[in-house]
Amino acid sequence: MHKLWRHIAFFLFLCTAGTTLWSQESEDVTFELKVSKDRLGVNERLRADFVMNRDGDNFVPPDFEGFRILMGPSQAISSSWINGVRSYSKTYSYTLAPLSKGAYSIGQASIIIKGKTYKTIPKKIEVTDAVANPNGTPSADEIADDNLHLIAEISKTNPYMNEPVSVVYKLFVSPSIVVSNFRPLDNPKYNNFWSQDIPLSRYNIEEGIYQGKPYRYVVLKRVVLYPQKSGNLEIEPLALDVSLEVPTEKRDFFGGRVYTKTNKVVSAGNRTIQVKPLPSAGRPVDFSGAVGDYNFEVTTSKDALNASESLQAKVVVSGSGNLKLFQLPKLSLPSALEVYEPEFKEDVQTNLSGMKGSVSEEYTVVPSYQGKYPIPSISFSFFNPKTEKYEKIDSREITINVLEGPKATAETTDAVVTPKSSVQGGDQFYFIKLTPELVPKKWTPFVGSRTHLALLLGPLLAIPLFILFRRKKEARALDVEGSRVRRANRLARKYLSTAKKALGNKDAFYVALEKALHNYLKAKFKIETSEFTKDKIRTLLTERNVESVAQDGFISLLENCERARYSPFSQVQMEQDYQKASQVITALDKAL
Repeated sequence: MHKLWRHIAFFLFLCTAGTTLWSQESEDVTFELKVSKDRLGVNERLRADFVMNRDGDNFVPPDFEGFRILMGPSQAISSSWINGVRSYSKTYSYTLAPLSKGAYSIGQASIIIKGKTYKTIPKKIEVTDAVANPNGTPSADEIADDNLHLIAEISKTNPYMNEPVSVVYKLFVSPSIVVSNFRPLDNPKYNNFWSQDIPLSRYNIEEGIYQGKPYRYVVLKRVVLYPQKSGNLEIEPLALDVSLEVPTEKRDFFGGRVYTKTNKVVSAGNRTIQVKPLPSAGRPVDFSGAVGDYNFEVTTSKDALNASESLQAKVVVSGSGNLKLFQLPKLSLPSALEVYEPEFKEDVQTNLSGMKGSVSEEYTVVPSYQGKYPIPSISFSFFNPKTEKYEKIDSREITINVLEGPKATAETTDAVVTPKSSVQGGDQFYFIKLTPELVPKKWTPFVGSRTHLALLLGPLLAIPLFILFRRKKEARALDVEGSRVRRANRLARKYLSTAKKALGNKDAFYVALEKALHNYLKAKFKIETSEFTKDKIRTLLTERNVESVAQDGFISLLENCERARYSPFSQVQMEQDYQKASQVITALDKAL
């Protein structure tokens, strides 16, 4: 019985192994060329590896035109079993030296695997001038330069004025490095553009190709721009401070690559677009700056009503273009139709292709007399960048039929009015009240009222408060030392406030900051400014049991004020010193 079970187990093992081998053999065959670098100096060396995942025969290398073979071919075979899966790799390696500068291509190599011929894809190699350290280990900054790129993709470089231009900022990262963090250093301001940011809910990592190589990239910022003037307009660069880890030549205990941390500042670079002016030929008189592809209409909520009732007349422009950057045409109606100021509404969405949706103005119209009143046709003109022509749309004429109400005279009907201010709450129109709600006024005698008693007794009650205030003021005047301390405190607050206003002006800021610190010590220790030295200040603070951290902070602020006279200080440094001054004064107040 035991022998039977052993035979069954051995049979199952053979079946499993055979299935694994069959699945492994059925995998796709790969045969590719890998180079150590695709750009090198004329005095550097290039390593070319031809790697396959199956053993083959009749390996034929390329002719290596433009290179001299220094070493090779050398063979390396790697085979392993992990969790029942076989991994195999065979490599033919060459060490090459370029013969001269120029652009070269390592051609196709071929090999026969299981009776079928496989070939590699050629690789382009650029040979440049000689380098100072040929074949030396590249620094972390050099690796970052070659593997980290920030670019700005611009949808259009020659648009018309007010035609949308999308800018997408992408950070490309090579698979050989790791980005741990980044922060913007300088956000573009987009002068001479109307701009609309398109927010990102999160950063998504995607696969892409940059300069012919596989990269991962992240979209950092998306913005739609509408140029407001013609000519050459610059788009300012986006700059990032990126924290990353780059590989070194060292290996850890398990043979893995050791990475080192570094920081790199990358910029998308200045971009310039050539903005075309809108053509003057054929420009309609009523053109108000609309650029895009639009529809236009005028509608009313009703076309028949009685006098003193209201209706809504709506002027609507819909489509795609600079919807927020032009004026809608106005309605003009006879005086028999009372027209109120329109309510502006917009329903606009912005994506990378620009603004889409509609804008409208809704008029409240109230007829005063019976009759038939036409709302005349009005026109809307726009420039269509697709056809590069001006287009004009006329609305249809609408007739309003007022059924009941007083009759109008000819003068009243022919006059034209402009919209007047509307008295509205929500969607409800408020009419003049026809019945008053007056209430009789009740007379109350003044003598004996609360107001009378307050005016009578108020001065008597204020006498004790006046005496108390007078005594306190006299005591304060006698306290000469206390008055001097309070005056110094006010000066300290004054100079600290002056320092805040002078942020950005190095000389004025640090003069004001130094005066604020001196006046603070003058108030606390009752000493004159001429007595201030750093040793004296540290001794006084130590005697008052002030912590060394607060002492060092105060002294370092004074030293910064001295260094600022002959050293450049940035806006960031000034803001940090201002915040530090507030924190140090707070800490000293707690200790003193």
